[in-house]
Amino acid sequence: MLQIAANAADSKGGEDLVALNVSGPLPLVDAFLLVTGNSERNVAAIADEVEDRLYEAGHRRIRREGRAEARWVLLDFGDLIVHVFHAEERVYYGLERLWKDCPVIPIEITERVSGE
Repeated sequence: MLQIAANAADSKGGEDLVALNVSGPLPLVDAFLLVTGNSERNVAAIADEVEDRLYEAGHRRIRREGRAEARWVLLDFGDLIVHVFHAEERVYYGLERLWKDCPVIPIEITERVSGE
């Protein structure tokens, strides 16, 4: 699920992808995926692509918040929560700092847009 979401975010220009294993402090969630978009439109496109690809793979979204403003979109898929931030919100809320004790999960982007 994490790989699908990461590839989807990358395909829409998502930057600074970081995955955190939050299963210790949050027993109902395995991982957070943090992604930065460079505009509200980009944040919305990234969130929509992540949601579409995970749906195609058989994963259902439980909850979505922030889509209308597209400054911080939260997509809850149960075991995975995807946070798509506008750059300013990512710095302001600093989730990496808040969850700094959680291990980072390596992400390998397996799909690249041609020409990269």
